[in-house]
Amino acid sequence: MSRYLSFLLVAGAIAVPATATAQTPAFSRAWVEMRAFYENTLKEEGIVGSGLEIVQGDSVLGRAGYGLADIATARAVDSSTIYHWASITKTFTAIAIMQLRDRGLLQLDDPIVKYVPELRAVHDTFGSIDDITIRHLLSHAAGFRNGTWPWGGDKPWHPFEPTRWSQVVAMMPYTEILFKPGTRFSYSNPGFIFLGRVIEALSGEDYEVYMEKNVLRPLGMSHSYFDRTPYHLLRYRSNNYTITKGVTTANGLDFDTGITVSNGGLNAPLTDMARYLKFLIGAPGLSEDARNVLARSSLEEMWKPVLPNIQGDGQPAGSVGLSTFINEVGGTRIIGHTGSQASFRSFFYLNPETHSAIIAVFNTVGADDDDHPSVGPLFSGLLKRYVDNVIPALRTGRR
Repeated sequence: MSRYLSFLLVAGAIAVPATATAQTPAFSRAWVEMRAFYENTLKEEGIVGSGLEIVQGDSVLGRAGYGLADIATARAVDSSTIYHWASITKTFTAIAIMQLRDRGLLQLDDPIVKYVPELRAVHDTFGSIDDITIRHLLSHAAGFRNGTWPWGGDKPWHPFEPTRWSQVVAMMPYTEILFKPGTRFSYSNPGFIFLGRVIEALSGEDYEVYMEKNVLRPLGMSHSYFDRTPYHLLRYRSNNYTITKGVTTANGLDFDTGITVSNGGLNAPLTDMARYLKFLIGAPGLSEDARNVLARSSLEEMWKPVLPNIQGDGQPAGSVGLSTFINEVGGTRIIGHTGSQASFRSFFYLNPETHSAIIAVFNTVGADDDDHPSVGPLFSGLLKRYVDNVIPALRTGRR
């Protein structure tokens, strides 16, 4: 028996019990089936630790945790475990941009160079760089490349991400626009770095400070933060793991996303992320502070398709909105985002009709396509069960 298989048996034995408060027998059946699929697939794929929640209105209807947050200390996953949410951060950045828009400090069709003049060094053979707008960046339609680094990043001495704005600026004369802005979708991490700079330029504060004051704090996300973990929260932080030929390697409790924080720097427990989902779905019990984070009309504006018929880049086929991805699955509308950084993988999707949402996170990936674990079956299987079983059960409960 391999060292990893031995560990897997131990992890399965200490799996955190799943809990659910079912509103109806139909939901209870859907949750029991989803939880069984979730736990069985985690074991099959060799995931070290994970969390899953179903939220509707003011309630967390189902919450499940599995395995270990940290192998070295045998620390089990629980509801306080803090995960890295990677590109789900983009939806928070977009909310901040919409706040600034609603305060009259910017327009979505403003040229990005109005706030980030360094971008004039970028090569645009399709027209003027002034044609690229904030809206283009929010909808991944500006024509910038996908990755933050266009080269390197594969050496131990390379930083995880650019650590200073000057490093990003130094790449701009060697950056080109890849297509006419607004004509198609192409996922871009640098685009959201530039949006982070807009927030800083207009607020006069670091991105992290603005987000803490204007998004995290009013939403009551008291155990959420960006990049390095505060000392008092380290005991909750999940490690992340890569499996290579059956060998489990820990990547460390912390890493710094550097200047790319607005693209993917958020860390939070599922309890805090449930608060975020309740805000998104408009739970009736939201505090006045939470309701005032963003006008409902502006939030729903983020869910309107900007570009149709996109696919790939880890998203189901559908449309892109302002930082969100909109999908019609069997006549059911779902809206959300995925996250992938280091060895954390995550997603959330909400259904406006039933005021419900699903969120899941995993702290393990395989180094190669042939290595376990893979989160693909978990992503697709959980989403299918949410659309096919949970949402219909919630519709039944409303009759």
